[in-house]
Amino acid sequence: MVSIVYPSLLQAFLCLSSIYCIYRVRWELTTGQARRRLSKAKGCQPIPAWPMRFGTFGVGFVIETMKFLRERKLLEYDQQRFTTMGFNTFQMTVLRNTIVLTIEPENLKAILATDYKSWSIGRARKKSLTPFLGEGIFTTDGAAWEHSRNMLRPTFVRSQIGDLALLERHVEHLIQAIPRDGSMVDLQPLFFRFTLDTASEFLLGKSVESLAPGLVSGSSSGFEKAWDYCMLSYSGEGKLGFGAAVLPLWVDRRLQKSFKYVNDWIDDLVEKGLKELATQKGDEASPSSSSPPSRYVVLHELAAQTTNKVKIRSELLNILLAGRDTTASLLSNIWFTLSQRPDLYARVREEVDAQDSDNLSFETLKDMKYLRALMNESLRMYPLVPSNAREAVEDTVLPFGGGQDGLSPCLITKGQFVMWSVYAMHRRTDLYGEDAHLFRPERWLDDGDTKGLRVSWNYLPFNGGPRVCIGQQLALTEAAYVTVRLMQEFSGLESRDPEPWREKMNLTCTGFGGCKVVLTPRI
Repeated sequence: MVSIVYPSLLQAFLCLSSIYCIYRVRWELTTGQARRRLSKAKGCQPIPAWPMRFGTFGVGFVIETMKFLRERKLLEYDQQRFTTMGFNTFQMTVLRNTIVLTIEPENLKAILATDYKSWSIGRARKKSLTPFLGEGIFTTDGAAWEHSRNMLRPTFVRSQIGDLALLERHVEHLIQAIPRDGSMVDLQPLFFRFTLDTASEFLLGKSVESLAPGLVSGSSSGFEKAWDYCMLSYSGEGKLGFGAAVLPLWVDRRLQKSFKYVNDWIDDLVEKGLKELATQKGDEASPSSSSPPSRYVVLHELAAQTTNKVKIRSELLNILLAGRDTTASLLSNIWFTLSQRPDLYARVREEVDAQDSDNLSFETLKDMKYLRALMNESLRMYPLVPSNAREAVEDTVLPFGGGQDGLSPCLITKGQFVMWSVYAMHRRTDLYGEDAHLFRPERWLDDGDTKGLRVSWNYLPFNGGPRVCIGQQLALTEAAYVTVRLMQEFSGLESRDPEPWREKMNLTCTGFGGCKVVLTPRI
């Protein structure tokens, strides 16, 4: 009879140790040596480390972060961390991952522009957003992203951005939704419904009409509710809390149904859009056709480039997110500030009253310097995407962050995440002056021989580099037009919110308390 001899625990341990030693020696001779060589060539120094006072693996840090997020003070906490460290770049270990945090403009220039091919949007972002948005401009990298960008670029040419006629009908609905009897109104949800209407019409050729009196259909209302629940889930306030971005969909049936409703609603419009495009092409091919060209619709442009319905839907959802939430958040933040600052409201109203109300144009809005300064300052103080991150796809170097003074280059290894706080960078006193914490639009304006604020990579309200937001001019134009039109209709503005601005973190950031005001109509 053959006996089976099992290895002892010691033998197993020695075997595993030998395997690890071989792996480690091989790693040191290849990857390790390459990193040491790169670090030496670039003059890299170690990155200052956040003190490990949060317990094993930084679990306590995660708990503390969630605490500040629930208290609507996470952005302030992020800023305070840099003040406490005394560095603009440092690293910390969280759940066994060493991440780098920075508010150094030159580092962001390297990540987003000069060395952007060494960086990815990251596996975490793709994993959390792709189930909802599909593979589109905000959820892909490399060739897939470039294809999305090229498909969408014609959408944001000057002729489309300056089409104020498309906005006016929805602005009228917004104005009609505001009470004129001196009662309080929360403008924030109205702004979100307004931008949903404009974005859906611009993208899909059919508005959700969430503000139009008596025109809201059952399917449109259902889409709005489903979309809002998806956004609620990503803010950490849904059923799953902050687990919504990582847990499987079946854990939250409502979220799963909301995803499906949004996808089905868009798919239905894609199907109709493809049929309309085929009919339109047939009519144009007819010798007897004399019909004027139809209004520009993004869906039709995408359908002309691809027949892949899932691809079309994904791109539409990606742009709908940007077109709706960013502009609505910007408007909400602007009008909250105006309601708290009568001096600013009076200054902008003076500029609005100086314009020919019957001839508002894209050029007119661009020439309103104080209004532009107001929007710039709002984006500085309350950036719509207050933090961001990238994952290194190869070993690379940041120009600053290493050494005891933080001024030497530092090595970033493949797979490592770098996070930055736009909110904290926008409030650096060495970049914006000792009054960086104050909302002061005048800092952007020339005053005699004194030049107004000139910015570069220290001001990133719409990101930068090749992945700069292609819809930023559309968002600014829409926000400016709505602000001017509301001021033309209402002479007075009073706040009904005694609380200061508090953050509401979502895929974008806006005020938690909304924008509760009383508007007095012009006589």
